[in-house]
Amino acid sequence: MTSSAHGVRARARIEVTAAIKEEARRQLAKEGAVKLSLRAVARELGMASSALYRYFPSRDDLLTALIIDAYESLGAAAEAARDAAADVGPVGRWTAVCEGVRGWALGHPHEYALIYGTPVPGYTAPDTTVPAAARSALVVIGILRDAHRGLGLAEPPLSAELRPEAVRMAADLAPDLPPGVVARMVAAWAQLFGLIGFEVFGQFNRVVEDRDAFFRHAVGRLAHTVGLVYPQQGPAGGRAAEPS
Repeated sequence: MTSSAHGVRARARIEVTAAIKEEARRQLAKEGAVKLSLRAVARELGMASSALYRYFPSRDDLLTALIIDAYESLGAAAEAARDAAADVGPVGRWTAVCEGVRGWALGHPHEYALIYGTPVPGYTAPDTTVPAAARSALVVIGILRDAHRGLGLAEPPLSAELRPEAVRMAADLAPDLPPGVVARMVAAWAQLFGLIGFEVFGQFNRVVEDRDAFFRHAVGRLAHTVGLVYPQQGPAGGRAAEPS
């Protein structure tokens, strides 16, 4: 077989794979992950089930592909938000990334539910999802690392009880950061997704009306919690404002 024929087949496989995943996302939006069905996807695409199995041997394989895509898309949004805020300080970049993550979640609620919602019964995500899942968290670690190098990070207090676990987490996640910072970061990252999940899944209805202002306030407090500090001097020579 010629190289051009190989190229045609490779492009065709990419296109069919993309069509399968797109139809699967439509099913996620309509029925939820629990009811995702390879047969239903094949039927909607006019494919024989046996043909679809050549692309995704099982429902779990398709779920894994969708999960990886969702994490990669979220990571790309976090990176884009960080890059757009390259000229501001660590607190500004932290806020921008948090807002980028929130914006992605609000724009992709069903994909957000797939990766941060109720686990799918009988499905266990394989290790192949880990690099994609870590992508957005690595953006935050990078912001903290830059702040630490630039003296823009205050090490928060760390209790004797938590120290062994904080040291272990730091060794695994960011050995160059103080253990107290890493422990606070993990907690803040979980709280961020709690805030976003409440909004995506409707728990803020009739509770929080100005959600933009509420979110900015909350992530500002989280920045303070992890040890990110504002510059000592504001643009006019006075002390820069901290979140209230």
